Amino acid sequence: MNIATTEWFALYVKSRHEFSVETELFNKGIEVFLPAVKKHSQWKDRKKLIDYPLFPGYLFVNILPKAEELLNVIRTRGVVTILSSGAGCPVPVSHAEINALKLLNASSDVLDIYPQFKEGVRVRVKRGLLKGVEGIIKKKENSLSLVINIEILGRSVGINVLAEDLEAA
Repeated sequence: MNIATTEWFALYVKSRHEFSVETELFNKGIEVFLPAVKKHSQWKDRKKLIDYPLFPGYLFVNILPKAEELLNVIRTRGVVTILSSGAGCPVPVSHAEINALKLLNASSDVLDIYPQFKEGVRVRVKRGLLKGVEGIIKKKENSLSLVINIEILGRSVGINVLAEDLEAA
């Protein structure tokens, strides 16, 4: 007898719909995981601690990998798609990755997302003193350097940067 086991799948949802989609799926009886962190949000008159999705636009569901289960999830208001390797081929997320993420999320409200920049990719600094500066990523041991090439001089200059301050150029 073959017993089907559930798999975790990543969902892409409409912008700023993560929490409403989580509620909708929960009400359908589907196990949902939406990693979130608390951040201070500033209004004119006050400052408040707000829950923000750790991965904006994404959450995870644990379902049987069957067409009717997948369709039930897709038909949920706010869900755009299930992450797939190709048309109609949803890719499961490993239980180990989800468990590690759950442990990290439960242990701290202070988590940061680090984009995966590859060495040689052109990026732009999105905040701080270097805002707007473009350069090439260079990895040195465990840190990232932004290398700016001054072509006319045939020289380059590099500075250590935080991945969270960068975006693709």
